[in-house]
Amino acid sequence: MTVSDINAYGLVIGGSLVIILSYFANLLAKRTNIPSVLVLIGMGIAIRQGLNAMGLTSIPFEGLVLELLGTIGLIFIVLEAALDLNLSREKMPLIFRSASVALIALGGSSAAIAAFLGYSMGMPWYEGLVYAIPLSIMSSAIIIPSVSSLSANSKEFMVYESTFSDIFGIMAFYLLLGNSDAESTETVIWSIGTNLFVTLLLAVFVSYMLVYVLQKITSKVKLFLSIAVLLLIYAIQKLLHLSPLVLILVFGLMLNNHRLFFPKLNIFKPNAAGRTWPERLLDDNRMHDLHRDYHLLTLESAFVIRTFFFVLFGMTVSLAALADIHVITEGLVICCLLYVVRFVCLLLLQRRAVFPLLYIAPRGLITILLFFQIQSTYPQYLQPDFNQGILLVIILVTSIVMTIALVQNGITLRGVTVLPEIVPEDSIEGQVQEQTPPSIRERGLESDDSTDISPS
Repeated sequence: MTVSDINAYGLVIGGSLVIILSYFANLLAKRTNIPSVLVLIGMGIAIRQGLNAMGLTSIPFEGLVLELLGTIGLIFIVLEAALDLNLSREKMPLIFRSASVALIALGGSSAAIAAFLGYSMGMPWYEGLVYAIPLSIMSSAIIIPSVSSLSANSKEFMVYESTFSDIFGIMAFYLLLGNSDAESTETVIWSIGTNLFVTLLLAVFVSYMLVYVLQKITSKVKLFLSIAVLLLIYAIQKLLHLSPLVLILVFGLMLNNHRLFFPKLNIFKPNAAGRTWPERLLDDNRMHDLHRDYHLLTLESAFVIRTFFFVLFGMTVSLAALADIHVITEGLVICCLLYVVRFVCLLLLQRRAVFPLLYIAPRGLITILLFFQIQSTYPQYLQPDFNQGILLVIILVTSIVMTIALVQNGITLRGVTVLPEIVPEDSIEGQVQEQTPPSIRERGLESDDSTDISPS
C-alpha cells in the first residue's frame, strides 16, 4: 500500500472513525477513570501498527498537518483559557497566588529539567530550555474536569493555576525562540519588553474593534468570521515576529469580562438611558449571546483538535523506546523534578491543602503540541539524544499519579456535560462572586469523561 492508494473517501472514513472512537473513549473514561488521553494515544499506536502492516510506513503531509493543527490548537487553547478567567476585585488574591505558583513552578521546573538534560545528554543550556518549557506546562484541560469535587478554594486555585500555566508556558516558549539571536541579556529584555508593549497595544485596539463590530453584525454567520480575522492577524503578527497570543488572550478576557473593559465613567455625560461612554458601546444581551456562542464554538472545535493531536502523537510513538531502560529512567527523573519544584512552590505560596494538589500536575496536549512545533518549525533545535519515548513516559506517569491521588482522596473524575446557560449579569450579580469561573474546558481538549453526545 502506498500514499497514492489513499483517496478522499478513505480519509473521510478514517477521520470519521477516529472521531467516533474518541467519543467512546470519553465514555470509557467516565466508567473506568482511565483518562481519555491515554486511550487516544493507544488508538494512534494501533493505527500506526495497522498502517505498517499494510506497507504504509510514513504519514502523508505529516509536517504540514502538525503545523496547521498546532497553530489552530494554540489559538483555541489560549482563547479557552481566557474565557475561563473571571477578573474581579474579590478574586485578585486568589488570582495573584495561583499566577505566582504557575510562574515560579514554570521557571523552576524549566531550569531544573534543562540542567538535568545538560547533565544526562550533554544538551546545551539554551536547547535544554527549549525542551524543558513544554515539559513544565500543566495540562489545564485534564485538570479542570478532574477537580470538580475538591473544596471550593482548592478547585478555584487549580482552575486558575493550570490556566495561567498554559498561558505563561506558551508565551515563554515563543519568546525564548524569538530571541535566540540576542547578543546580551539587556538585548533580550529590551526586545521582549518592546515586543510585548507593541503587541499589547495592537491586541487592545483589535479586540475592542472586534467586540464592537461583532455586536453590530446581525447575520448569524459571524463566529467563524471573527475566528478568521483572529487567524489572519495572528499570522501577520507572527510574520512580524510579535507575540500574537497576547491578542487571543485579550480578546477572550474582553468577552468574559466585558463590563470591566466597558466601564461606566462618570466623567462623560450620560445619554438618555443613563449610560456613559464607553459603557454605551456595549450591548449586554449581544455580549451574553457572543459569550455563549464562543463557548459552543471552542467546545466543538477543541474536541476535534484534541482527538487528532493525540492520535497523531500515538502514531509517532515508537514502542521500542518504552523498552529502553534509559528512556524510562530519564522520564521518571524528570517527573520527580516536576513534583519537587511543585511541592516547594505550594509549600511557600499555598501552604494549606498541599495534598492532593501536589499530584494534580499532568502533562498533555500543549506539551505535545510544542514538541511538534520544535520538529516542524524549529528543526535547528532538534536534539537526537532526546528520545520521544521520554515524552510519553512523562505523560503516562503524571496522568496515572493524578488519577491515583484523586481516587485515594475519594474523588472521581467527572466532567460537566451540559453547557451552563448564560443569563444576564444583572440577574446573577449577587451570586457570581461565589462561583468558580465558568469553564468550557471542563469538556475541552483532553476531557476525560464527557457523557454528552457532544463529543468532548
